[in-house]
Amino acid sequence: MPDAARRIDRIDTAARFTAEDAAALNARFAAASAQDVLRAVLVDGVAGRAALVSSFGAESSVLLHLASQIDPAVPVLFLETGKHFPETLAYRDALIAQLGLTNVINLEPDAKALAIKDESGLRWSYDPDGCCEIRKVQPLAKAMAHFDASLTGRKAFQSATRADLPVFELDTSDAAGRLKVNPLIGMTKDDLDAYMVEHDLPAHPLVEQGYPSIGCSPCTSKVAPGEDPRSGRWKGWDKTECGIHVPTSTEVPGADDLPPGYEPVF
Repeated sequence: MPDAARRIDRIDTAARFTAEDAAALNARFAAASAQDVLRAVLVDGVAGRAALVSSFGAESSVLLHLASQIDPAVPVLFLETGKHFPETLAYRDALIAQLGLTNVINLEPDAKALAIKDESGLRWSYDPDGCCEIRKVQPLAKAMAHFDASLTGRKAFQSATRADLPVFELDTSDAAGRLKVNPLIGMTKDDLDAYMVEHDLPAHPLVEQGYPSIGCSPCTSKVAPGEDPRSGRWKGWDKTECGIHVPTSTEVPGADDLPPGYEPVF
């Protein structure tokens, strides 16, 4: 089996990585810290061209800080759905300034898709999957056409569906063989809190109001003590993820159909 670190010379082929490559990387970095994983991805290029996907939510500052210490120019993709809490947008701007991030890219939903499928802006109320598809899944798919891997902030403690995620996994949302990298998967809530205190990182202003997991405002509710941290997301629906972390049947748009004004900096 070829060393995944040497696969960067063929990242432009149809199939970038395989499940076997992901398994080899997990074995290689089994005892690695989050910092070591990020350095291997952002400096050594073991996953090819990588972008960090951030919601600028409750615990986002930890991964963003770790990445900024290695490469403040790392591409950071933020899904500007048009449905965020004002506090989230303010928090995003504050973190960008504090951490010195120089390549945050706001991904907006396609205007034509919104006009056709969500003209009223209320699709979230009767079809949250469809709303997420238009406002999150499709814009991210377009942007990821330029990358070979995404860095996520998922942690095992957040929900049962994330409890057994590996550090490196094959992205099954399309056939391009991209990787998803979860550097923080083994960190506990206490670990994150301690890291934020140590590095003087601000908390999302909604956390202290009872929102341990923060997404779009219409689909995010407060969580009672002892509940799953993500139980406030899409409360009342049989839905636990927005769609960017689970397989979808939607055809992935081409890289030439990016949102107006979007010019990625690599």
